[in-house]
Amino acid sequence: MDTNTTSYTPLPGDPLLSGPPETPRRPLKVFAVIFASVIFLMSLVALIINQGPPQQDGRHHEKQSASTASSETTSFSRLPRGIAQGVSAKSNPSFSDEASYNWTNAMFSWQRTAFHFQPERNWMNGRSNVLQGMVSPVLPVQPGLCCVGQHHVGPRRINRPDPLALPPAGDGPRSMVRCQRRVDWVCDHSTRWPIAMLYTGSTNESVQVQNLAYPANLSDPLLLDWVKYSGNPVLTPPAGIGSTDFRDPTTAWIGPDGLWRTTLGSKVNKTGISLVYTTTNFIDYELLDGVLHAVPGTGMWECVDFYPVSINGSTGLETSVNGPGVKHVLKASLDDTKMDHYAIGTYFVENNTWIPDDPKIDVGIGLKYDYGRYYASKTFYDQNKERRILLGWINETDTETDDLEKGWSSLQTIPRTVLFDNATGTNLLQWPVEEIEDLRLNSTEFSDVLVEAGTVVPLDIGTATQLDIFVDFEIEVLEAESVNGSVGCGDGATDRSTLGPFGILVLADETLSELTPVYFRVSNSTDGDVTTHFCADETRSSKAPEVYKTVYGDQVPVLDGETYSARLLVDHSIVESFAQGGRTVISSRIYPTEAIYGAARLFLFNNATGVNVKATLKIWQLNSAFIHPFPLDQI
Repeated sequence: MDTNTTSYTPLPGDPLLSGPPETPRRPLKVFAVIFASVIFLMSLVALIINQGPPQQDGRHHEKQSASTASSETTSFSRLPRGIAQGVSAKSNPSFSDEASYNWTNAMFSWQRTAFHFQPERNWMNGRSNVLQGMVSPVLPVQPGLCCVGQHHVGPRRINRPDPLALPPAGDGPRSMVRCQRRVDWVCDHSTRWPIAMLYTGSTNESVQVQNLAYPANLSDPLLLDWVKYSGNPVLTPPAGIGSTDFRDPTTAWIGPDGLWRTTLGSKVNKTGISLVYTTTNFIDYELLDGVLHAVPGTGMWECVDFYPVSINGSTGLETSVNGPGVKHVLKASLDDTKMDHYAIGTYFVENNTWIPDDPKIDVGIGLKYDYGRYYASKTFYDQNKERRILLGWINETDTETDDLEKGWSSLQTIPRTVLFDNATGTNLLQWPVEEIEDLRLNSTEFSDVLVEAGTVVPLDIGTATQLDIFVDFEIEVLEAESVNGSVGCGDGATDRSTLGPFGILVLADETLSELTPVYFRVSNSTDGDVTTHFCADETRSSKAPEVYKTVYGDQVPVLDGETYSARLLVDHSIVESFAQGGRTVISSRIYPTEAIYGAARLFLFNNATGVNVKATLKIWQLNSAFIHPFPLDQI
């Protein structure tokens, strides 16, 4: 692209300034890295429920086209598929006989990711740590009717999913008709099975129950075949818990008394809770008095996760660790909002309770793993590299009809390491696993690129659909009159103020008719405090009117001496953005119609009125992970 002639073409009513973009310093340094290999640990396959637009809270600034809003209010009267099946709703119920846009096969093909895990076809649900995600054997949006699955094993098997792990079959006397998404496991040589797996099922009466499975062949290092325990279910809802409010056992941990413990999500009225059970054999369980934790007003907790983090260490901790220098993270996926919230606190094993460090940012009312499109996440401990790894699920934001046309739906995020942020002492740090670096091809560097107030600067890197981007911004305050903008992320990247927004435009076409800004927005308060928000604006990401488009983001701590830093992983229809080393993370799901294939471009922008920005970047083109189906003839 000729950086001397490209200009910004504003959309109608778009205040982002036009004018000739400046030419950055040309990069040096190119290197190649050989094989593709990302770690996608274990993935099972099941089908239940779809997820639609999340309900926005005060930290999200929604901005939709009139046609999208209209379609939601005039949609169909039928229940969302999840609710119709007696489980949580994860889909927009709108469904029509025609696609929402004049999509072509080339557009649908481009939307498939290159290095994120997704099924070859059909629909994938959420994750777990041994058996991950569930996929329908029939349609990309069909509700769960049977339990089938695939799983991934180890960092060197990321290019080939393994076959069905739990075949569709009855689960004992209750006659399970379907299994749900959550599966967790433990390893203990003192129990009847060295490896045991718990998973949530549903009876013919739509009662949620917990079931047990164990490996058919312990000598198989891949654990391809599993046997369902003949005495299933091993747990049914206790008194006072709704029949469809009892699901998702977390990874078990062992206490000082030698008993295994696991916690499940539930609710009492509008209070989200986590129940704790103890067991010695994973067949017989005792429900402990009280709850691990409860937060009023947060609704049903599903996909609960509970694990320790070291407050001074740089490695992850095995799930049963507790003691001095250890905090515990409690996380819940809120069924009402479809958001993953976490809080950091102290676990008191003597009475099996957990207390947050700061009640004002308790589970469900404070911090989130991801402020974008993200749900039903789970961590596991990688003992070989002593790290805790987080996997999350991303669903589609187009329509069910579009998903049926393309024949697939949903994907997994890049696995992220999780550490306690001892610089702030208040939050976690999430970062893509190091294996993503094996996909890097040629790199491009830009140093001290000046982006003046109100300008856009193209970055000549060629095709920009599979990228690993590191960028650092420094701001130079100008003598300018203060402009009052909206608080937080504003109404998107076009909402100007003195100190922002500034950032990077990904998946943009050359004329900027489609673009997705990922940006920082700095604000000064009247008492002199400075706050920074990290945001992603999807409102102009696609010309397709029925695609759900909004502005995501939240505050990110920027400490003294730190630059405004971000890392972005761009992979066709998904962008994962990490600010300040992973203190705030945003996942965006977008569907360009113009900025695809070789037409996708990358730009810097500065829409502040009172600062110039200097940017330093290193950008890698990323190879495909070449994920291939498991050859079933090798089973």
